[in-house]
Amino acid sequence: MRVTSKGQITIPIDLRERFGLLPDTEVEFVVDGDTVKIVAAKPTRPDRGTRLVERLRGSATTRMSTDEIMKLTRGA
Repeated sequence: MRVTSKGQITIPIDLRERFGLLPDTEVEFVVDGDTVKIVAAKPTRPDRGTRLVERLRGSATTRMSTDEIMKLTRGA
């Protein structure tokens, strides 16, 4: 593997899949003695699913109870 003149490298697909390094994943470089490790950075903001749930929280307009909704969705 070679570093380009722009300082870029290509992480092999098997490693990207194994460690969940998807497009737009933030990474950090960790120096450990004479080695450098690439690790997925801790998220600085909630992920997309969490943001969606938070945006929808409290927006329901039904007056049905949880039991009524469960009965309706289960078809019983």
